[in-house]
Amino acid sequence: MVRKKLAMLGLALLMTASLTACGGGGNGGKNNASSAEPSGNAGASNSANNTAQEDKTPVTFTYFNANSQVPDIDSNKTEIGKKLEEQTGVNFKLQFPVGDVNTKIGTMIASGDYPDVLAPDTAIDKILDAKAFIPLNDLIEQYGPNIKRVYGPYFNQMKQADGNIYFLPFSAVVGDYLPAPTIGQGAFFIQRRVLKEFGYPKIKTLDEYFDLIKKYNDAHKSEGLTGFTSLTYDWRTMGIFNAPMHLAGYPNDGDVIVDMATHKANVYADDDYTKRWLKKLNEINNEGLYDKSSFVNNYDQYLAKVSSGKVLGFFDYEWEVDQAIQNIRKTGNDDLDYMPLPIVFDQNTKDQYLDPNSFVDNRGVGITTSAKDPVRIIKFFDNMLKEENQIMIQWGFKGETYEVNDQGRFYLTPEQIEARKDNATNQKVGFTYFNYSWPMYGTASTLSDGNAYAVNSQPEVAQASFTEGDRNILEKYGVRTFSELFAAPDDRPWYPAWSISIEQGSPAEIFQQKSKDVKLKYFPKLVLAKPDQFDAIWEEYLKEFGKLDVKGFESTMDELIAAKIAKVTGTGN
Repeated sequence: MVRKKLAMLGLALLMTASLTACGGGGNGGKNNASSAEPSGNAGASNSANNTAQEDKTPVTFTYFNANSQVPDIDSNKTEIGKKLEEQTGVNFKLQFPVGDVNTKIGTMIASGDYPDVLAPDTAIDKILDAKAFIPLNDLIEQYGPNIKRVYGPYFNQMKQADGNIYFLPFSAVVGDYLPAPTIGQGAFFIQRRVLKEFGYPKIKTLDEYFDLIKKYNDAHKSEGLTGFTSLTYDWRTMGIFNAPMHLAGYPNDGDVIVDMATHKANVYADDDYTKRWLKKLNEINNEGLYDKSSFVNNYDQYLAKVSSGKVLGFFDYEWEVDQAIQNIRKTGNDDLDYMPLPIVFDQNTKDQYLDPNSFVDNRGVGITTSAKDPVRIIKFFDNMLKEENQIMIQWGFKGETYEVNDQGRFYLTPEQIEARKDNATNQKVGFTYFNYSWPMYGTASTLSDGNAYAVNSQPEVAQASFTEGDRNILEKYGVRTFSELFAAPDDRPWYPAWSISIEQGSPAEIFQQKSKDVKLKYFPKLVLAKPDQFDAIWEEYLKEFGKLDVKGFESTMDELIAAKIAKVTGTGN
């Protein structure tokens, strides 16, 4: 990890120096002004002098953020937004989706009418294909010293095929990589009362996990408990699809697991890992432990089921189920809360649930061809990336939303911790609107003084935020934080493979959709079948899955992963 960071820092100088040279892409390295959309490049072409550098004339831009569904607002109606407006003169009309995001983005593309700034989330490839973002290379070179400081080590990864940078991602690690004290990602969750009843046993394997759940359920037959539940609604299929790779000792690379030595991709949906997982679910279903409604519940119904306190276990990503966990915590009954565990198939398997240091380059925010003044916008972005503003955006205001002790360490008082849970307070301060979807440090970053960039990654905040029940169960397992239960992640320069852009309409994208359809058709049959029917249905599933171009998809992923490694390590073009 350290060697990688040093290499990346060394690349920063090279990438910064080459930013302008590569900006022309296919036009022989010329200034990209000659090929960019006029409206998108007007700011760059007028920026030879810096007379507007300190321009604070009030201006309001529009920003559509597809990543969140919160009330629309003018940014200067928040405390953070007001402070940023005082520094720059810039205000944003922040707009968020109502209904289907792809429909909204499709309407923009059809009309050619875009907001000034756009974070299109999963529709980013559509925006790139529509050439709706302007190139940022020249703007960054002339007006982005802080953008270069933060994103410099990643410029090579941020470039599209034509050599241009069109958007700024949200995951650039600055300083030292700092994993969160809590999980945030995938785990097998189990109710704490199950562990409590049996003396807080240390369990590692899937068999041990389900044996404990069965033992507890058998002792509490009259309570109407659900042993294990899953979610397969819309795009939220990870609880069923992803578990096999984690159980086998791999992190979340999406549809594939990637060999550490060869870097070759393997689709695991048709291998023994997935068969072993589904056969276990089939087994617990026939023991009356599996929630049969898992395959028909929508997201709200799933959250309601977990919130009920009747579910003993599930596999999921904490960010997806956090709302339900918070609902349980509000009851004050710690026994109903959940413990995340790094469960694997076999005792000798090293878990890899925690995310390695990574740079997700297929999500971000860009300036559109409709932007009225790209220079003012890029300067606003650059100003946001000053460390003092990154502190304000994440931590708020010293003495109000956070404190600093005599050693210079940031912390929250109990009152400030509670305030962070209040939606109205978060909207008023601006945390709701500025914590994500802007040019920003990655959440695993550290500040120049050693404090964590992200509030929840600060050990002092984590310790103070833990309930008495949290501290008790951590003590029982001999750790200070929940993440200490999990193995440190191995360095994977391609990670995460799911973030590598796949061309829309390509055979690889078609494979992803068709394979999802086949899995959604057969996984319920496999899990809910009688035990003596499982193998026959599995063979039928393999025959159907085998009609897809598995090898072609793996070959495409091999090429994309190799290209990603080359970019990350600086060995590519």
